[in-house]
Amino acid sequence: MEEKDTERPSNDSRRRFLKYSGAAIGGVVVGGVLTKALTGGFTKPSETPAPAPAPGTEASTIDYNQAPMFFDQTQLQLTEAAAECIFPKDELGPGATELGVAFYIDHQMSSRWGVNAREYRTGPFVKGEVTQGDYQSIRRNELFTMGLQSLEDASQKKYTKGFVDLAEEEKIAILTMMEKGEIMVVNGVTGKTFFNMLRTLTIEGAYSDPLYGGNKNMLGWKMRKYPGNQMSYTQIMDKEQFVLMEPRSLRNHFVTH
Repeated sequence: MEEKDTERPSNDSRRRFLKYSGAAIGGVVVGGVLTKALTGGFTKPSETPAPAPAPGTEASTIDYNQAPMFFDQTQLQLTEAAAECIFPKDELGPGATELGVAFYIDHQMSSRWGVNAREYRTGPFVKGEVTQGDYQSIRRNELFTMGLQSLEDASQKKYTKGFVDLAEEEKIAILTMMEKGEIMVVNGVTGKTFFNMLRTLTIEGAYSDPLYGGNKNMLGWKMRKYPGNQMSYTQIMDKEQFVLMEPRSLRNHFVTH
């Protein structure tokens, strides 16, 4: 006689439920995406036609997500140098430069988030409490570019060199002044506001989906053994040990027609 599920240990029953109901749950979550998969509508990533490369350029060397959309070259280099100080390369893995964090930040500055598009933007603009932060009259991308200029000005004043040309300890000294609010950015806004934004965006750029410009080649995820955007985990739900999976980006699920 077949053994009933009610006679199995509770943890085994739970695993069986999760394993065999996973597809249904996924169907609720991804909707039409699951339908496409079941009907053979997905195109394999390798079959997706790539944009034609420039004459004399190998297609494999082109990364269309690693192109500035908002910064000029100087601003991009400043952002890259500052982000590398916050998230440096070490024996554990790549730093912000190799991960393309500056491009992530650039893309955020050019987005609706960068211009505060979905926020109330009518005054009065007043200084907030410590737990609130300031309600700024300028947009995020304006604050960030002004912060970069203040970074450069402080470097020239203290070391008579541009920020990107400073030694590592000198860069850290300037960023520390920013973090402490010792450098003014604009209209009473100190460098602390800029530094907090820079630090947050740097971490986001290291670990966000590569679709957004950073985490190049998913190296940030690989350092953390993070699986990224998997469609399902049903095949490993009943395993006791940690399962190392090759990470997947949102780009892996794109459908072409």
